[in-house]
Amino acid sequence: MNTWFECKVKYQKIDENGKEKKVNEAYMIDAMSFTEAEQRIYKELEMMISGEFDVTGITKSKISEVIPAETGDRWFKCKLSLMTIDESSGKEKKATQQILVLAEDVKDAFDKVYKSMDGIPVDFSIPSVYESTILDVFPYAPAENLPSSGNQGVPETAPYMSMKPESLIANDAGDTDIEEEDGVLEENEETES
Repeated sequence: MNTWFECKVKYQKIDENGKEKKVNEAYMIDAMSFTEAEQRIYKELEMMISGEFDVTGITKSKISEVIPAETGDRWFKCKLSLMTIDESSGKEKKATQQILVLAEDVKDAFDKVYKSMDGIPVDFSIPSVYESTILDVFPYAPAENLPSSGNQGVPETAPYMSMKPESLIANDAGDTDIEEEDGVLEENEETES
């Protein structure tokens, strides 16, 4: 299972009027550790940003899967609720996952997540979809296969894009988290029915 890190970057950017302004941007990168995430984000952004930039923060993301696509220009965060059966007690449990998907709009993001779940024998719902502040995603790839600008031009059959049933069902039992992200409060929990 991939470990995604959200990296915040600050730098001077020239706007359409030719004026310099400070910008803060967010990127997602797949890495094994914080150290590797920092090294990789500097390497990736050196190719994209002219001039100096600072990585101001790196946090481990709750994103479990990333679904890039041939079409789409914005990244959307989708909350996926899965109903599973606890094998020991036989009770239903609700597990939640966060998925990042490249899409044109909210409906397109919903449709892409729904399509990616096709054939997975689990009851699920998609209770929320909203646009994220993520500008680009950099999956782990050997250096010679790494696209120059994140997901752009990567075929949809790349291994990190496919949703695997075991990664969607796996979740830490009993965890309840309340997170505020982009002004939206969400509660991530497992409940027993």
